Amino acid sequence: MSTHDLPLADSGGCGDGCACGAGADAEYMECGLDPALAELLADAGLDPLEVEDIANVALQEDLAGGVDVTTVATIPEEAVATADFTAREAGVVAGLRVAEAVVSVVCTDEFEVERHVEDGDRVEAGQKLLSVTTRTRDLLTAERSALNILCRLSGIATATRAWADALEGTKAKVRDTRKTTPGLRSLEKYAVRCGGGVNHRMSLSDAALVKDNHVVAAGGVAQAFKAVREAFPDVAIEVEVDTLHQLREVLDAGADLILLDNFRPDECAEAVGIVDGRAALEASGRLTLDNAKAYADTGVDYLAVGALTHSAPILDIGLDLREAQ
Repeated sequence: MSTHDLPLADSGGCGDGCACGAGADAEYMECGLDPALAELLADAGLDPLEVEDIANVALQEDLAGGVDVTTVATIPEEAVATADFTAREAGVVAGLRVAEAVVSVVCTDEFEVERHVEDGDRVEAGQKLLSVTTRTRDLLTAERSALNILCRLSGIATATRAWADALEGTKAKVRDTRKTTPGLRSLEKYAVRCGGGVNHRMSLSDAALVKDNHVVAAGGVAQAFKAVREAFPDVAIEVEVDTLHQLREVLDAGADLILLDNFRPDECAEAVGIVDGRAALEASGRLTLDNAKAYADTGVDYLAVGALTHSAPILDIGLDLREAQ
């Protein structure tokens, strides 16, 4: 059982009233989350400050500057309960520490956390994921915002795991895209990692991807590649090609990562033979779970699947109240 006494968190986010500064590590000094929780988020590759901001935005949207009128009217101020976050269906869970962060932003008193599973674990219907004991009013006010994020991220992790399982036994990895929910990219890409996938670029600035519109503007695929290489010599460049002729062009130009757009499996296999290890290859378009193994068996390195983040259904997770022990 993990227990954390979390400080009062201002619903407006970190500021002069930040409660976590005393004795905290330097990187968490500006964060209103409990330092232990902030460290867990950082260890998972998430920015605790960003997670706190997302939690605040979600809660501010839900409260709209007021209070939870139903909860305030029906629940005594001093009442305490335990809330069990429980899977309603089987899947892969992601975002448990983020859900904790949402609860901590609401809480006006210390609370106790019992962690039953970890992000990336496969869970079954009816399985408890996380139990939180604190004021009942705070639990109910935080419920929907915490579940919205937890269900969304767990849905992405579950969808990704299905693809990763389909590719088992091959060298290919399923990879996400930038087709993410605005403001939630880092969390959604984290969920992909929890499901066994790998991340593509996080932003437009950390890697280049030369696509068809860039090719048109630059006057050709090789010209576009060379232009990016000259302007940003230290940036990784991926080039999208539509034909084997374009593939040969960019390979000769020095591309080390090539996106095969809407290639059939037999065309991907031919591309693998042409490249012969001189560049990494990523298949994109026409991909489904049913044909994923056929594409992976061609020898490509990645399968790009935007649906991991833009079309994944949620994983149904609920919150059940019970009397605090």
